[in-house]
Amino acid sequence: MYKVFIDGNQGTTGLRLYDRLSKRTDIELLKISDELRKDKEERRRLINSSDITFLCLPDAASRESVSLCDNENTVIIDASTAHRTEEDWAYGFPELSPEYRSAIETSKRIAVPGCHASGFISIVYPLIKSGIMPADYPCVCHSLTGYSGGGRKMAEQYENDKTEDLFAPRQYGLNQNHKHLKEMKYITGLDAAPLFTPIVDDYYSGMSTTVPLYTKLLNGASIYDVYGMFCEQYNNSAVVSTIPFEGGTDNPVTMISANALSGSDSMKIFISGNEERIFITSIFDNLGKGASGAAVQCMNISMGIDETTSLVL
Repeated sequence: MYKVFIDGNQGTTGLRLYDRLSKRTDIELLKISDELRKDKEERRRLINSSDITFLCLPDAASRESVSLCDNENTVIIDASTAHRTEEDWAYGFPELSPEYRSAIETSKRIAVPGCHASGFISIVYPLIKSGIMPADYPCVCHSLTGYSGGGRKMAEQYENDKTEDLFAPRQYGLNQNHKHLKEMKYITGLDAAPLFTPIVDDYYSGMSTTVPLYTKLLNGASIYDVYGMFCEQYNNSAVVSTIPFEGGTDNPVTMISANALSGSDSMKIFISGNEERIFITSIFDNLGKGASGAAVQCMNISMGIDETTSLVL
């Protein structure tokens, strides 16, 4: 039986992670008492006693936790931003390629993708990999998230504060220096970071991330070529799927709800538009495939078991 420790189990990601794991019979959850949650030596003991440790912490605290690990057999799965672009850490998005999956299977250090970044990368990585999108494409990304994406403090604000400003979509990251931009550029292979518009709204969880495209800039690919490529990319995935597309005005999808997959650990890709302009939209739960669900999936792959074990799909 695997021993598993969650370092930082009081935030939105840690609580969802605990919910996914607490009912499992193939692992033993190592628990830390409330009064010792910030005690370095107790955290050191539990990290080194575990087979797998999840980090659901701010970046600096995650780096500290990694430094506490002396057990060379402990697998650390980090949900923070701290290690996502470090070469000696596996990036936890197995659907991208066999190489990404293999790295998760064998690595002792796994970085869970960011929520906005998961949507963007699910779209742009295969476009560049397939040769449809050139690396110098001037990418734009619009991404709408529920308020749980801002962590426990923001969730409490939305649930307890009745200020009128909170009852409408709020755009942020206006300085174009959002913390996810680094991995969005690094993992996809883009020459430049995208123009990124993150938006938070007054619902608990769920994301809708959209990348608009001009077909004239896509190396000759049509909207049907784009759809076919995404079908091939995610054809064998149990978690990510491409929604059927009939093309042009026959496309049956007329609206996409950002919270349609709230509570789920799956992801769906929508292709819409026409022969001149295409919208590609990835919907998922910011706490699911955008955080805790992805972390559990990575743990399952590392354990060598069915990757969907205890996921909600």
